[in-house]
Amino acid sequence: MKSILITGGAGFIGSALVRFLLHKTDYTVVNIDKLSYAGSLKNLGEYQNHPRHIFIHSDIADISVLQKIFQQYQPIGVIHLAAESHVDKSIKQPADFFHSNVLCTYFLLEQTVNHYQRLPESQKNTFRFVFVSTDEVFGSLQADEPPFDEHAPIRPNNPYAASKAAAEQFVQAWHKTYGLPAIIANACNNYGEYQHQEKLIPTVIRHALLGKNIPMYGDGKQIRDWIYVEDTVCALWQIFQHGDIGERFVIGAENEIENRTLIGRICDLLDKHSPIANNAHISGSLKTYNQLIASTSDRLGHDRRYAINPKKMRQTLNWQAKTPFEKGIEKTVLYYIQLVMSNE
Repeated sequence: MKSILITGGAGFIGSALVRFLLHKTDYTVVNIDKLSYAGSLKNLGEYQNHPRHIFIHSDIADISVLQKIFQQYQPIGVIHLAAESHVDKSIKQPADFFHSNVLCTYFLLEQTVNHYQRLPESQKNTFRFVFVSTDEVFGSLQADEPPFDEHAPIRPNNPYAASKAAAEQFVQAWHKTYGLPAIIANACNNYGEYQHQEKLIPTVIRHALLGKNIPMYGDGKQIRDWIYVEDTVCALWQIFQHGDIGERFVIGAENEIENRTLIGRICDLLDKHSPIANNAHISGSLKTYNQLIASTSDRLGHDRRYAINPKKMRQTLNWQAKTPFEKGIEKTVLYYIQLVMSNE
């Protein structure tokens, strides 16, 4: 049985990766997730009960569980996605992010190294540990600065980014010191179906459909590079299969959008697919969802701009994002319209 260990496989990106692997490969997927508020087996859809999906409900802080996984399933690699990822929450509860993102990564590294060192040489040559990080570790860009690439300095500005940057350093140290065949992947802002409602795009859609004010931080001119989640998991699989050990790869769609523009586009799509006139949650004189947009106090330490240059991914791994933003965001909006309206 050829298996791969995915941590956080019931979360947003993790579940998309699990679905991809079960659909596109013949691997058995060992999926460990503690099912916190942001994780759900429902995110796996029809693949939840797939015969090659082995789900283990546990925190990766439980070392005994990790030991049993490596002993029983002998995975040929690990893709580590389990993490706390909501910046607002990290500002209020930074200790949770240190535990989940730093300490748990350390526990996983220790058990992975122990497993790796017991492998025969033939299997060591193909084993990989891919750590999924974020472009937020690079800090903020000015409007005229070039996008981040693999050589960008690490300059985190919020507790979430700091926790991911710290975890990266542990991964790099375990590669250099213990020979773990590790690779770091830094992804830009993901969007798509099954994302938790605390994130920007689901929040905008939910608030709009329920007739609530749509929160927009500050002037809304913060810029992010947005990528459809299925493009990200394709990138991660390319990195796992063909990425050079010890390297870093940044994953982006070269799709920079201001938050206020993004929110406006979502409102336009809602006007198209769920007109206010047909929405029982909204009464009064509103004609368009854009009228619900309300500026709020800016986030503490809010980075102004993120952008990614994925040249290395194109040139070395023959990957590039394939989903046009217009197609991906419309598909996402339609998904959340059905989800929100069916639950209300």
